Amino acid sequence: MLPALRSGDWLWVRRGARVRPGDLVVARLPSDPRTLIVKRARWRDGDDWWLESDNQRASGRRDSWDFGPVPVTGRVILRYRPLRAWSLFLRAR
Repeated sequence: MLPALRSGDWLWVRRGARVRPGDLVVARLPSDPRTLIVKRARWRDGDDWWLESDNQRASGRRDSWDFGPVPVTGRVILRYRPLRAWSLFLRAR
């Protein structure tokens, strides 16, 4: 999901929150419902949403172009990095 998300980012997700096109959302991967995915909501299709990756050229990308519209579990409210990541960054400078 670069550039919106980076490896190691933590997310605060609100379950059942109202979703609008352009929001970052969390859903379950249809082929493996135990796996959560974070994608950008594009448009509503009945009760489900069409979800797309921000980086369409990423290898291994999986989104609604592969599996169609899916139900959304929650909307991303906040993205943050753990304090440990910041301390490692500051030490490297």
